[in-house]
Amino acid sequence: MTTRHRKNRAPVTASPLKVAAALAFFALAFSAAKPAHAQEWLKDRRFSEGAGARVGNFEFHPGIAAEGGFDSNWFYRTFKTGANIANVGVVPAGMLRITPSLSLSTIGERRREKSDGDLELPSPVQFRAGVNATYREFFGDQTVRDQRNVSGNASMRVDFGLARPVGGDLYAGYTRSIRPSSSGVADLGFNRNEISGGGDFMLNPGGGTLDWRFGYQARGELFENTGGKGQLDSLTHEASTRGRWKFRPRTAFVYDATLRFTNYVNPVLLRNNRPLRTRIGLTGLVTPRFGVTGMVGWGASFVDTSVDNTGGQIPQFDSVIAEAELRWFLTANPAAEQSGDVSLALSYLSLGYNRDFQPSLISTFYGIDRGFVKFAYFFGGRALVSAEAGAGAIKYPNIFGSSGTAIKGGFTDVRADATLFGEYRFSDSFGINLTGKFTGNFSKNQIPADLISGVTASNPAVVDMNWMRFESFLGVRWFL
Repeated sequence: MTTRHRKNRAPVTASPLKVAAALAFFALAFSAAKPAHAQEWLKDRRFSEGAGARVGNFEFHPGIAAEGGFDSNWFYRTFKTGANIANVGVVPAGMLRITPSLSLSTIGERRREKSDGDLELPSPVQFRAGVNATYREFFGDQTVRDQRNVSGNASMRVDFGLARPVGGDLYAGYTRSIRPSSSGVADLGFNRNEISGGGDFMLNPGGGTLDWRFGYQARGELFENTGGKGQLDSLTHEASTRGRWKFRPRTAFVYDATLRFTNYVNPVLLRNNRPLRTRIGLTGLVTPRFGVTGMVGWGASFVDTSVDNTGGQIPQFDSVIAEAELRWFLTANPAAEQSGDVSLALSYLSLGYNRDFQPSLISTFYGIDRGFVKFAYFFGGRALVSAEAGAGAIKYPNIFGSSGTAIKGGFTDVRADATLFGEYRFSDSFGINLTGKFTGNFSKNQIPADLISGVTASNPAVVDMNWMRFESFLGVRWFL
């Protein structure tokens, strides 16, 4: 299929800022359930770190990576055409990514091993910190080249009282995310800075059979560009609790609950909300190679109705939430026998399902019903292969403009994603890797672009919800 590129196209029936507000869906709603890191190895320190260098009771893990690749649809635009479609005109982009990283931690298990095979006792206080940044240089037309930018992440965590009756942790983090607008205009993008911090207090009586955590986290999101600055900035407070009772060495009943208080600086596009989630279930190993996780509970969005101008029709999520996963370890997982954490093994195949909800820009929330399959295999200390694929229903309730007028009834889209990552290590600190990704939103729906005023016209500007994106990168990485 051949598609002509239309740069910075915005229909005359809506202002660029109002169109950008609707187009923010592609930057916010899709990314909400995704990790902040684009690079696969950054998601798991078991893959990102090498042997490291010891300095006293600490170890350092520096690294740097370079990747070249292709992004078929950086702006999340639709392949469809139409005179009134605001997000028409797919623009491909070549890209160079440079990612330096550094982590620091108290010495790990490998360095605590004595010559006779025993382990030194771990320090009662464990510390870990890390920082990374990714510079993106774009190749293509001027609209694409204007997107060059730097994202980054920094985090710190202190755990104290490990394996003791009373303990806890403190943590803090900072993330800068790059989120373009489908308008293609850099200043109408949705780049944001997220600052977070919090801690947990843990009770662990009786030698670890029962443990319970009580936690608090504060998170602020500050947008940098016209598209979100002063409109989408928010502050969230979250209270949480999690309990675990091990009735077998590797299996436990689990309960968790979270209550968030999210307030927006200008609660017009997104309303203040108090989402509550509570779940109970089971997790652990049934056999040395077969693990299971099953959680079920209830979730409610509790969207603020104090400024309700819809006549009492503000949509609220109020339904079952659930998580299920069956995992087969390709090798036995002795580490999990001690920790009860079935995610520690490097090689596995799993099948799962997730039902949840997220806040949405084009409505008060959207529901998610997603099935997935995952595979990871790390063999010979040299080659790593990981893959994940998923598909599910994204359900939107009725959509109201800020004037209180219903502008579209509820609908359901289908979203699919797939990621394949492979890395071969020529030595303990140098490797080459290949990453391929596909994401797509399959939809027959179009949303009025002028969500702010709800103005209608004979041929109004719309955002088409159908889009697809392919990414492919080849890279080299040095890590210690």
